[in-house]
Amino acid sequence: MSGTSLTDNLNAAHAAPVEGPSVPVLMADLGRRARKAARRVALASPEEKNAALNAMAASIRAHAGTILAANAEDLAEARAKGQTPAFIDRLTLDSERLEGIAAAVESIAGLPDPVGRVLASFERPNGLLIERVATPLGVIGVIFESRPNVTADAGALCLKAGNAAILRTGSESFRTSQAIADAMGEGLRQAGLPADAVALVPTRDRAAVGAMLSGLEGNLDVIVPRGGKSLVARVQEEARVPVFAHLEGICHVFVHERADLDMARRIVLNAKMRRTGICGSAETLLVDRACAATHLKPLVSMLLDAGCAVRGDEAVQAVDPRVTPATEEDWRTEYLDAIISARVVDGLEEAVAHIEAFGSHHTDSIVTDDAAAAERFMAEVDSAVVLHNASTQFADGGEFGFGAEIGIATGRMHARGPVGVEQLTSFKYRVRGSGQTRP
Repeated sequence: MSGTSLTDNLNAAHAAPVEGPSVPVLMADLGRRARKAARRVALASPEEKNAALNAMAASIRAHAGTILAANAEDLAEARAKGQTPAFIDRLTLDSERLEGIAAAVESIAGLPDPVGRVLASFERPNGLLIERVATPLGVIGVIFESRPNVTADAGALCLKAGNAAILRTGSESFRTSQAIADAMGEGLRQAGLPADAVALVPTRDRAAVGAMLSGLEGNLDVIVPRGGKSLVARVQEEARVPVFAHLEGICHVFVHERADLDMARRIVLNAKMRRTGICGSAETLLVDRACAATHLKPLVSMLLDAGCAVRGDEAVQAVDPRVTPATEEDWRTEYLDAIISARVVDGLEEAVAHIEAFGSHHTDSIVTDDAAAAERFMAEVDSAVVLHNASTQFADGGEFGFGAEIGIATGRMHARGPVGVEQLTSFKYRVRGSGQTRP
């Protein structure tokens, strides 16, 4: 692909998808070229990578007309298929949104370089000097649904961490993502790095996803799925390489008996209603029975008045007739909507037990003025992000100061929580001796 022009690649996006036995061949070749590019990028200096990122941003701006024309075709096709207004909005690019994509790539150039960091150093009694040093992961596969900005964000984050990226977009944004990836490839070439370092899977054929899940003949090191529950579930079930992902964001806010009511109001409302469709949105409110007489009705009425449906246990239903009964399934539901489940619990221990039983290990918060209770909550709740007196909507790489994120991971190995450039690295040990041999 590195020898083709932006126009050639855009025209290829209109062609019929690759079918049959050619897909494995296509994907195997893509994996080999990505591995070769990864070796070059891993050795690139911070200055080389930053120059490439800035050139990629400039190329996106230079090819704005081509990218927006491709997006117009994707939008026409999506509308013809009857996609929802929310889907159309996520897919839509205009000059302002495209400038935001380019600016985001530039901002990643401004982040500290994660490669080569000395994570630990120590000397052994025999005089060996040992360092643990951050290194790139290698080739990262990103499978995502139809959000064109992910093409640029994922490619840029992977490059900053010294990795190559293989990107597989949803079919509805195929033309747009291809045009963005081609522009980024042109920027890489201009900066002297291989265009194959950021490669979009050049087919809509779903067999390409299976090829990525198999590891591309050992050339794919990690997969990051970005999308709905069905996509993430398939990747987690079928992948033969490590996966950075979360299946659901069933996030809780626990209002402890020592919670300040005004603070609890602000946090609960923001955690649920700031943006209801993101994975850090609170889906369950837990209120300590010890403060329910003073806190429960104000919190529930506030949510209802804000347009949020509340599904509650008997105690919650008793404080407002607008509350509907919660079922067992509600406690384990990620609504991604203006709906919240609510129940009264007997103190911290029962709150932690509820979160352990029904949560997804994503993000959970306690509201309390009791420092000891807060520390116990943060120690006992086994989630990627635990908060004290703060909204669950802070579960975001940008809010953590990572600059950007490729996703949120809830697994217990390697990356956990927001996955930024530092989490897209591994490490190796450098051992320096002076002639030591092992007895």
